[in-house]
Amino acid sequence: MAQNSTTSSALTGRYPRERIAVKLLFLANGLYAGAWSLKVPELSGRLDLSPFYVSLLVVCYGIGSITIMPIAGSQIARYGSTVVAKITASIFLFTMLLISLAPNVWTAGAAVFLLGGFAGAMDVAMNANAVEVEKSMRKSIMSSCHAFWSLGGLIGSSVSGFMIDNFGQFMHSVIITVANAGVLFVAFSMLMPDGPHVEEAHATAAPKTSIFKSPLPWIIGIMALFCMIQEGVVIDWSALYLNRELASPLTVAALGAGAMHGTMTVMRLLGDGIRDRFGAVRTMQVSGVIAFSGLIIAGLAPHAYVAIAGFALCGIGVSNMVPIAFSAAGNLPGMAKGVGISVVTVMGYSGTLFFPTLFGFVAEHTGFSAIFIGTPMLLIVVLLLSGLMRHADGIKGH
Repeated sequence: MAQNSTTSSALTGRYPRERIAVKLLFLANGLYAGAWSLKVPELSGRLDLSPFYVSLLVVCYGIGSITIMPIAGSQIARYGSTVVAKITASIFLFTMLLISLAPNVWTAGAAVFLLGGFAGAMDVAMNANAVEVEKSMRKSIMSSCHAFWSLGGLIGSSVSGFMIDNFGQFMHSVIITVANAGVLFVAFSMLMPDGPHVEEAHATAAPKTSIFKSPLPWIIGIMALFCMIQEGVVIDWSALYLNRELASPLTVAALGAGAMHGTMTVMRLLGDGIRDRFGAVRTMQVSGVIAFSGLIIAGLAPHAYVAIAGFALCGIGVSNMVPIAFSAAGNLPGMAKGVGISVVTVMGYSGTLFFPTLFGFVAEHTGFSAIFIGTPMLLIVVLLLSGLMRHADGIKGH
């Protein structure tokens, strides 16, 4: 029980070392996510892959994520988020090198499966640890943690192309791995130690360490899914929509997703203060209305720049919805944090990994404008269920 002593009293200072540590985990995870986006075309060229096999590699990433995420959740319940974060991040660290060393599509698929799997497992653990830090500080930090993930993704994607072009794909992986090892080394030395979350479930109510003991994680997972679908369709299809349907050049078309990422990063840095002031429920409701309005504007836009403004508005809205859902999942009464967060993470990330691809097939018959008008309707469900986000404010009661 001594291991839990850190979490029993409030952390002091605006930026205690435990807060810095968990943000560094988000930064490291995002850095590899950004680097991975450049590995896709690199693998395609190096292994001479057809579009079909490239698609299979991308699917391997998603399958790895949804396979290993639930395992991570159950292990967090048994051993705590700190132990699982260190183990999963350490394995995750070597996956970029494995991808670079893969001699064919089958070994590349296995390496990508591990990359996606341990990226997801680490994601569950670092979100669970962020919930612990939130509770100990008695204030919100989840949105700014996710901002560091966005920052890592921005850094990883922006430097990887240059490094691959100038140093080669293998040296790119070596440099990214060494850089991430340094980030993780600093983070590991400062992470908040938390014990098994099963004990906490015993203390508050009947222990719920199974994903089937309560419907609440699944309902919140649906909310996260519907939120992240909005993000996924913009990332996957905004450029094609702007280029084909609004006749913009590729330089302009690239601004659609960029505008959303930019506003998401800024708003996630501001989101914790907003949530602390207005509460999770109200923040979720206002954010949902903003995201809904942004995509409707984009879908009805007569001009590319109007659509880009709509995508930017969507980023403002969606930015803090998923972090709030993660906080709510980590504070469900009588539910071990790793269990609730693993369900919400798996369901939420399928909103960016799988569902946007399905909408691409629909768009072949309806056009992308209809997709951007139709998908925000899912946010109506989120708004109707927004009262469940009161659990995210549970951090203030500890």
